[in-house]
Formats: sequence, C-alpha cells, structure tokens
Amino acid sequence: MKNNEQKPDFLFDKVNYKILLIGLAVIALGFILMSGGGSDDPKVFSEDVFSFRRIRLAPTVVLIGFGITIYSIFKKSKS
Repeated sequence: MKNNEQKPDFLFDKVNYKILLIGLAVIALGFILMSGGGSDDPKVFSEDVFSFRRIRLAPTVVLIGFGITIYSIFKKSKS
C-alpha cells in the first residue's frame, strides 16, 4: 500500500447519516399511518378517512421527520 492514498472525504459525519436515516424512517412511519381508510365498495362512503390518525397524527409525524432530517443536515461536526 502506498502512503499517498487518502480516505475519501464524506460530506457529513457518521452521526449525521444516522440521524438522517432516523428522520427518513419517521417520515416513512407517518406515510404508513396516513394510508388506508378506503372503502371496498365505491358506492359506500367510509368515515375512516377523517380519523384522528389520518388527519392529525400522521401529518404531525411526517413534519417531525422532516425536522429531524433538516437537523441532521445542519448539524456541525465536532472536528
């Protein structure tokens, strides 16, 4: 091995990537919470579309996930 070889420089630290993956998982969880609520019969209206989970909880979880990912991008490295 040559001594000239350098390690590749990454844009973020390892911690930033971990926080970013956590944020993406939280966003995915929010979209999973939003799914469903449809009716099998198109002539019958389902009130499940307007449940607390789909109207309040899921969008809040998605926004928290976006906040986590933005934090992971702006977090400064210690070195």
